[in-house]
Amino acid sequence: MKTSGNAVLITGGGSGIGLALTEALVRSGNRVVICGRRRDRLKAVQARMPGVYFRVCDVAKARSRKALVEWLLSDFRQLNVLVNNAGIQRQVNFLKGPKDLLEADNEVATNLMAPIHLSAHLLLHLRRKKEAAIVNISSGLAFTPLAFAPVYCATKAAVHSWSLSLRHQLRNSSVRVFEVAPPMVATDLAGERNRPEAGDYVMSAEAVADGVLKAMGRNQYEVALGAAANLRAEREALFSTLNP
Repeated sequence: MKTSGNAVLITGGGSGIGLALTEALVRSGNRVVICGRRRDRLKAVQARMPGVYFRVCDVAKARSRKALVEWLLSDFRQLNVLVNNAGIQRQVNFLKGPKDLLEADNEVATNLMAPIHLSAHLLLHLRRKKEAAIVNISSGLAFTPLAFAPVYCATKAAVHSWSLSLRHQLRNSSVRVFEVAPPMVATDLAGERNRPEAGDYVMSAEAVADGVLKAMGRNQYEVALGAAANLRAEREALFSTLNP
């Protein structure tokens, strides 16, 4: 898969992994559209990188997704790469009954249903391209979950399973399906107060972006980055370690 000369949509492109991917793809000579819920963040990215397009979109909402797809198919028809990156993570304690489930529907809608719907609505367009790709950002927690974030981990496990099936269905088409599973990343995914520092077990967003581009360039359709490789290889033993 080429890593330059593409036209790319990145969901959740205003911060974290999405922002790092935007920077890396622009440097590599790609045209990029980012979407997200916060106009101020998207405008700040465009101010730094004037060639980047942006659309305000809450991918968890069907109406907002529809408007985004309609704009893409009208004004950004060169699109050949979809990066399903947007994600949210919430702590859910089932000992509280349904109390912590107030945002669970939004977590499922953002992390799982949005990638499924966006991919389905754009596939007819992507299949017409000589070379195209869907890149799903999952997580090492798809393989070995953290029990305090069970819905998040379940959505990422579902993204992994769906990526396998989607790749199989598209095996004879021009659309390649990549799944990149990072470990914990130094972003605000779990909230600004819980932002981890990059280290031995925590990757920087820039390192994840580099891993995504390398996976695409090597046609490595499923890759677990950094410590996530251990989570995938030793999932059962590590579940007990992570969840004493």
